[in-house]
Amino acid sequence: MTAFKTIKTFVFMLFTAGFCLYAAPLQASSRIKDIADFEGIRDNQLIGYGLVVGLNGTGDNIKSIDFTKESIISMLDKIGINARDGQLKSKNVAAVMVTANLPAFGRQGSRIDVMVSAMGDAKSLQGGTLLATPLMGANGEIFAVAQGQIAVGAVSAKGATQSVVKGVPTSGRIANGAIIENEIPFNLEDLKVIRIALRNPDFTTARRVSDAINAHLGIQTAQATDPATIVLEVPEEYKDKIVSLMTKVEQIQVQPDQTAKVVIDEGSGIVVIGKDVKINKLAIAQGNLTIKISEMPLISQPLPFSDGQTVVASSTAIDINEDVDAKLSVLDTGVNLQELVDGLNALGVTPRDLISILQAVKASGALQADIEVI
Repeated sequence: MTAFKTIKTFVFMLFTAGFCLYAAPLQASSRIKDIADFEGIRDNQLIGYGLVVGLNGTGDNIKSIDFTKESIISMLDKIGINARDGQLKSKNVAAVMVTANLPAFGRQGSRIDVMVSAMGDAKSLQGGTLLATPLMGANGEIFAVAQGQIAVGAVSAKGATQSVVKGVPTSGRIANGAIIENEIPFNLEDLKVIRIALRNPDFTTARRVSDAINAHLGIQTAQATDPATIVLEVPEEYKDKIVSLMTKVEQIQVQPDQTAKVVIDEGSGIVVIGKDVKINKLAIAQGNLTIKISEMPLISQPLPFSDGQTVVASSTAIDINEDVDAKLSVLDTGVNLQELVDGLNALGVTPRDLISILQAVKASGALQADIEVI
C-alpha cells in the first residue's frame, strides 16, 4: 500500500511539473555579449590619404585636380625624381582616402582590411594599386600602413554613344591591406571595475543584467548606475583572471526589455510595430476617394471628294469612385499587436494608409507607444 502511494505521488509530481513547463511562457533571452559592450573593448577608426597608380586611363585629370598633381610631385621627390619642371599628363593616377577600423587588442604585425575611395574626378579604381599610405587615429598618431591591389566590386563600360555602370567603381577594398605598426595600450588585468554599456539603454534591462550577474557569481558585485551602464566590481578570486570573469559574464542569458515603439519609413512605406504596442478603445474609418479623368480624341473626316476638313475633337469622361465598402471599426481597449494588425487588415488598408492611421491614432492620444519616423 505504501509503495502504491509512493508511485501515485511520484506520478502526480511528474504531471504537475510537466504542466508547469507547458504553462510557462517562453521568453526570448539574449546573451549579455549580444546586448552590451564592455569598457575598452572597441574598434578605433583610422584614416589616411594616398595615391592609386596603374589605372587604365580612368584616373584623375591632373590639369583640373591640383592636389593629385602636387601629391605625385611630392611622392617623386621622396624617391629622388624631380618632376617640378616637367608637364605631367598621366591619367593613370588617382588621389584617394583610405579608411580602416583598428580592432580592439590589435597587435603589431597583424593585418586589417581597408577601404579606398576616390577624391577627385577619377572614373574607376579598377586594376589600381594603392601605394604605401600611413593610417592615423583621431589623435594624429600613425597606427598602420596600407598598400596593395584594390578589388572593386563594380563594372563600368563605355562606348561611343552609350555607357553602362553597375555598382560604384570609384570605391574598392583591400583585404588584409594594412599592417598594424603601433598598438593601443590597454591592459585588462589592471581593471578594478568593469563597466558594461547597454546598446539599447533601458532601466529594466539594466536591472535585469545586474541581477543576473549577481545571481550567477553568487555575490553582490554588479550594480546598475543608469539605464545604460552596469558597474561590475572585480571579485577577489578574479583579480588576475579578468578574461575568465568576462567569459562567464558575457554568456549569461538575460531577457531585454524595450519600450513600445512604432517605426515608420515614409520613403519606402515600411511600418514596424513593437510587440508591446497598445491602444485605447477607439473607432477607425478608412476610405478613399478616387477621381479618374479620361480624354478620348474623336476624329471627324469629310466624305471622299468633298471640300470638308478633318476635325479633331475630344471626349472627356469623369469617373468618381468613393470606397463604399469602408466601414467604421471599433478597436477595444488594450488590444495587442496581433489584434491591431488584424483589425486594420480587415479594413483593407495599404501600408501608406496604415502610416496615416497610426499617426492619427497617436495624435488622438489612444496609441500607447512612441512613433519614430525615419
